[in-house]
Amino acid sequence: MKGILILAHGSREKETELTLAQITKMAKEKLEDVMIETAYLQFSDVNLEKGLDKLIAKNVTEIKVIPYFLFSGVHIREDIPKEIEEYLVNKPNVKITMGNTLGADSRLADILVDRISEALC
Repeated sequence: MKGILILAHGSREKETELTLAQITKMAKEKLEDVMIETAYLQFSDVNLEKGLDKLIAKNVTEIKVIPYFLFSGVHIREDIPKEIEEYLVNKPNVKITMGNTLGADSRLADILVDRISEALC
């Protein structure tokens, strides 16, 4: 079975977890048949390992980690792949791969235009 782990950076400000919960709920409503969990790289009890564990507990064996990050910085290139590699050491029946960051996407530009327009009003 396949599943998705949406991985955000995390923040000391715990209300930021509400934002990810809201956006994940919206995604789940559009992808009703997809098993989706969330986790945070830092500053949360729901870390990468616990997020992966949640999916595996639901019999998911093929996981795609979707980073809820704008850019492909050191966390994306080094930190997350290293944590995944360490996680997989004793899990030969589980496959975990990384998806893309949010990156340069015209849909994000549309949101930025909306925010700029709001600011100019």
